[in-house]
Amino acid sequence: MKEKLSTRMRAITLRQLRGLIAIAEHGTISAAARHLNLTPPAVSLQLRELEKSAEVPLYERVDQRFELTHAGNEVLGIAMRIESQLRECDQTLDALRGVDGGYISIGVVSTAKYFVPMVLAAFKKDYPKVKIHLQVGNRDSIVASLESLELDFVVSGRPPKNFEVESQCIGPHPQVIISAPDHPLAGKKKVKLKDLADETFLLREPGSGTRGMADQLLAEAGMNPQSASEFGSNETIKQAVIAGLGIALISSHTVAAEIQDNRLTTLNIDGLPEDRYWFVVRNKQKRLLPSSQALWDLFVESGARFLPTNL
Repeated sequence: MKEKLSTRMRAITLRQLRGLIAIAEHGTISAAARHLNLTPPAVSLQLRELEKSAEVPLYERVDQRFELTHAGNEVLGIAMRIESQLRECDQTLDALRGVDGGYISIGVVSTAKYFVPMVLAAFKKDYPKVKIHLQVGNRDSIVASLESLELDFVVSGRPPKNFEVESQCIGPHPQVIISAPDHPLAGKKKVKLKDLADETFLLREPGSGTRGMADQLLAEAGMNPQSASEFGSNETIKQAVIAGLGIALISSHTVAAEIQDNRLTTLNIDGLPEDRYWFVVRNKQKRLLPSSQALWDLFVESGARFLPTNL
């Protein structure tokens, strides 16, 4: 535990310290008073109060001028460091009040990492001095950080409902079922979900938004696949599907490159692709600084153009 300040140190004020700085720079009470826009008696009072708190002489009169004692110079050095720190704080707050500087903490569900970096790159071109912290995780972990106010805002597939949020839609987020190109159902014009009852489904881990979507879709179809495997990332699922280990319900935005290269294909399932949507979401208790607001606005106004469209 840090030691508490003594009573005499807690009594010292910025006005008193600034009075000491002014007397050191200008040498006389009257000149220091003019510099501080105060009356000479007010400056004299501040210096007496500071010396009373220090309990040692801080200055002495030499001819018509005031000179600091050794103790006075020690306090002066500290006072000037405090002033320097306050100036630095003021500059930092100026940067935070504007968009040219500042710090943004944004969270994205892992599926969104396929387009969010392009949005951030576009933002950094206009605001290169803004620092961005990016947290990537599954839905549960990202929502938890949003609720605890650790993040300015998040990009996710659906806003949480267990606390108050503000959300804005970015654009469509189609969900598809993928398979290897040589799968028996690949290329068929019409496939019903029940035709997949005997298939091996490759699923994300519990807590993932993609897993929640898959569980809901299968439950609505009255399906409970006997064979299923869990994986911790979309990348692993894609590689497993390419290898022929099974099929998967996944965001179309995660497989755009593989489909274009004919390493994966989408099955023509009745009712799919199901259009979900991407959202930017902030906790209503979180006040966005100008830099965070500017990035939020970019997602809302232009985010859709960064979404993959080659499916």
